[in-house]
Amino acid sequence: EASFELLIRRHARDYAAPFRIIDFTVLVEQRDGRELLAEATVKVEVDGEVLHTAADGNGPVNALDAALRKALRAFYPGLDAVHLVDYKVRILDGDAATAARTRVIIDSRDGARTWSTMGSDTNIIAASAAALGDSLEYAIWKSAAELRRRDERHFTTPRAGRPAGAAHQTTVTRR
Repeated sequence: EASFELLIRRHARDYAAPFRIIDFTVLVEQRDGRELLAEATVKVEVDGEVLHTAADGNGPVNALDAALRKALRAFYPGLDAVHLVDYKVRILDGDAATAARTRVIIDSRDGARTWSTMGSDTNIIAASAAALGDSLEYAIWKSAAELRRRDERHFTTPRAGRPAGAAHQTTVTRR
């Protein structure tokens, strides 16, 4: 449901994506029968700044998630509260066998909300990257929407000892 909501938001004139995944690379290797190693690198654009990060993980999706979060953490520290709670993969055209289009659904939670995002591609890592990106974007968008609601209440609700409409100042610092 969250990916669909983002799809609609992205077509609104006043919506600006909080980040853009420029590119990514995911490597998985196993040497001499040892444990698999996964590493992801990502280039992400936030507020005109391009960040290039890398991270390891216990698998390719975990490594990609870690690299994305590493890039975005300085701008959106609230993402530390977002956790993947379920990861599902479905084959959409089974007759294509290993060349089939896959659909990845990721369920995420931030403590207050739970949402699902989806990615689809013939490459399972690309489908996973789309679902992960949507999950993080949705979390940022929802947090910003909640902050806007709080600001609106702050500016429209009279405070004790202050008449309605009395001037007050709020400073918001953003990175």
